[in-house]
Amino acid sequence: ICVPAVPVLFKQALENTDTEEGKSVSLRCELTKADATVVWKKGEATLQASAKYEMKQKGTVAELVIHNAEPEDA
Repeated sequence: ICVPAVPVLFKQALENTDTEEGKSVSLRCELTKADATVVWKKGEATLQASAKYEMKQKGTVAELVIHNAEPEDA
């Protein structure tokens, strides 16, 4: 029996978050499937893990932490 793949959907989408310049900010979303592959983007650019961008994922929750936030991170 061939079972079609169930698409991964957002249970909880990203919310707008404010922070002060120079501080860290955390963006989180919740998915319908644990450990699904998550790609974080800013416009067309894919973000890569670095000293500025920290990506975390535990179960169905994916999180992007932006360190030393600047206006350009909006």
